[in-house]
Amino acid sequence: MAIPDKKIYPRTNDFETVYLKGVITNPNIVVDDYTIYNDFVSDPTLFEVNNVLYHYPINKDRLIIGKFCSIACGAKFIFTSANHTLKSLSTYPFPIFFEEWNLDKKHVISAWDNKGDIVIGNDVWIGYEAVILSGVNIGDGAIIGARAVVTKDVAPYTVVGGIPAKEIKKRFDEETIKKLQQLQWWDWSFDKIKQRLPYIMDGSVDKL
Repeated sequence: MAIPDKKIYPRTNDFETVYLKGVITNPNIVVDDYTIYNDFVSDPTLFEVNNVLYHYPINKDRLIIGKFCSIACGAKFIFTSANHTLKSLSTYPFPIFFEEWNLDKKHVISAWDNKGDIVIGNDVWIGYEAVILSGVNIGDGAIIGARAVVTKDVAPYTVVGGIPAKEIKKRFDEETIKKLQQLQWWDWSFDKIKQRLPYIMDGSVDKL
């Protein structure tokens, strides 16, 4: 089912939408098949530079994105180094400026609080200019509203929005959500997805 690793553009003559897997070079960013990013302002191939922020190798934290996700223009993923430590009496990042203050360089990471990986499930839709903070896990099938700021985990098939993001509603009833989580259609073969696509698109979960 996997798309060719080097395929970048899903549509002919559309250079605003990319398969993210084809443009990622950072080993700490892992994107699975068919996930797309659209950018009508900047070059979408520069996603890991323009959209994944404060993501420094010294922290070893990762951005993990599943299959069939849709990420809208300007969405941002904010990592650990944006989190100035709250353990200090000052929010000023003294350890970063170890030369100025004659501090031990090996303690530079104490300037911030490491909240861990950002993990995005499968079939997640992240809206225009949404912001996802470090340590957040977003479940399969969730929807993140435009310009939402996600500070906490989002349950599967939940729609969230606002600042900070809060639950607006569930996409489906609990029985349907449970069945979708069991089916995990995104892991099917290309041929099986193609065969069942009419039912996926018209919401006929009972026919899957």
